[in-house]
Amino acid sequence: MTKATKVNYTVEQTAAIVNEYQAGVSVEDIAANMGRAVRSVRSKLVREGVYVAAEKPAKAAKVEGPTKKEQLMELEKLVSFPVDGLMGATKEAIQHLIDAAKGVDVDEVSAA
Repeated sequence: MTKATKVNYTVEQTAAIVNEYQAGVSVEDIAANMGRAVRSVRSKLVREGVYVAAEKPAKAAKVEGPTKKEQLMELEKLVSFPVDGLMGATKEAIQHLIDAAKGVDVDEVSAA
């Protein structure tokens, strides 16, 4: 006894989806027109070999500045106490200590 498989998309529906997609209609619009979920239509387009994923935008380069280790080495040159325990501090907090050790007004630096 063979089990009958359910056909989600007819040949005509598949052809219509592919034609619309290739004509530049968005997957969201095709899904709305067909009364289907966007994921369903996208999956069908993938199975048909025509779907091209949208390119993800590149992440903006994050300005890192000096590493914590570099900051701690700088602070170690400025103060007479060990800085080993400060590795868990934030980079901003370490920078405040560096500024204070240099005699820079921390409030002025924060406002800038």
